[in-house]
Order: sequence, then C-alpha cells, then structure tokens
Amino acid sequence: MKVIAGLGNPGRKYEKTRHNVGFLAADRLAENLNVSWKKEKKSRTAETVMDGEKVFIVKPLTYMNLSGEALQPLMDFYQIPAENLLVIYDDLDLSPGALRLRLNGGHGGHNGLKSIFQELGTKEFKRIRLGIGRPDSGNDVISHVLGTFAPEEKKEMQESIPLAAKAAESWLSHSFAEVMNHYNRKN
Repeated sequence: MKVIAGLGNPGRKYEKTRHNVGFLAADRLAENLNVSWKKEKKSRTAETVMDGEKVFIVKPLTYMNLSGEALQPLMDFYQIPAENLLVIYDDLDLSPGALRLRLNGGHGGHNGLKSIFQELGTKEFKRIRLGIGRPDSGNDVISHVLGTFAPEEKKEMQESIPLAAKAAESWLSHSFAEVMNHYNRKN
C-alpha cells in the first residue's frame, strides 16, 4: 500500500492559500484518478488500486501543524511503512511554481513536516515540494503562507500543481528515483 498526502488546512478560509498547495495537488490527483473523497479517521481520503496495489490519497483535517496526528493513525491501522509515504507540501525556499522532489531530508522549518517526523518517528519518506516563495521584506511569514497568490504567481501555480499531481501519479508505477530524475530535471 502507498499513501500520497497533500498538506494544507481544512475549511473555506484556507482553500486558495499558499499553505494549501498540497491539498490542491491532492485534489488534482484524485480528479486524474477519478476517485472521490470520504472522511476517515482525522483525514479526507480517496482510495484506488494501481498495478494491484492499494493507494490512499490523503488530506489531513488536523490543520497543517498537526498533520502527523492524522497520518500516523491511518498508516498504523493499514500497517503502511513510512517509505511508502509521499508528502506534497508548500516550500518558502523555492520560487512560486518551482517543483522539487526529495527522497528524504529535514523539515526546513515546515511545521507540517515537523509534526509528521514526530508522529511517525522518522523522516524517511518521499516529498514533493511546491514553491510558494518568501514574503517581501516587511511582510511576515504567517501572513504570506495564509495569503492567496498574487496575480503574477497564479500562472506558475496553475502549471506546477497539475505537474505535482502527475509526479505523484507517476510514482505509483515507477521508482521514486526515476520520478525524481524526470521531474527535477524539467525544472
């Protein structure tokens, strides 16, 4: 079994914010795979089978900073190891629309990842980082991540969110190394 988790915050207030690009990519992936969402434990999940393997697409409903509290019970219940987890999330250190795939690594200050590290007890899981850029000087990070995209950023995001969904879908039938080589090179 595999889990693809898009990180974000639940609720209309956060729908189109920079912090919710993980949710937006998960929504696009579910649409591409023609699966629908249901509530399960502390998440919204969509299930499918690809190449004989069950796949969960997950949107934690615990708010970003507690993402691990939603993923850990689901992964424990289905006995899914961390190496079968792919997390899609926003990254301040990448320019808006940039896409980077990583096999593992640190949290880079991202509280959603910190929560996952803490709850799963490991940082050994795959990631897709979607760039949202840093705020202009004088603007605080919280306002930036919880804000909506500027008009000039929207075009970049309209391309990168579907690309992140395609990269995640590609992992369902290819090794993550192959997916990284393909999608990291495109950027």
